[in-house]
Amino acid sequence: MLTLPNLFWTKNKPEKYDSQGENKVLLIFERVGVILVVCTSLIFSDFNIRPYSPWTLWLIAAFVLLLLYECRWVRYFRSKKTLSDLYGGFFGIPVAGAVLPAAAFFFLGIYGKVIWLMIAAVIFGVGHIGIHLWHRNNTEA
Repeated sequence: MLTLPNLFWTKNKPEKYDSQGENKVLLIFERVGVILVVCTSLIFSDFNIRPYSPWTLWLIAAFVLLLLYECRWVRYFRSKKTLSDLYGGFFGIPVAGAVLPAAAFFFLGIYGKVIWLMIAAVIFGVGHIGIHLWHRNNTEA
């Protein structure tokens, strides 16, 4: 659910998109976070569906956030593909393209009680959200 829209994005970038000037520290956080999130998600089996309990609400929340993330990408691909379309909010969530996946993985970590995924999601979120905020604040939309 996360990779496919990003692959489509590589062929549908906004006209004035420029990655020059991105903070290298945030970029390292983002890349390391992605690797950690993917590896942790694959290594641990604690994310498998279990019988309903109050913890299931965390799984539902993670799923809802991922659905919102997909809907946000649909809106972007149907738009004029401007920088404000890419870095704007969605349902009141600022820089939703960065916040939604980081929060979804954090909630999945809570559901699975896997601290390593929660840490990985925070590392990813710091980098990804930071880069999106930088673009939103430093580019012409």
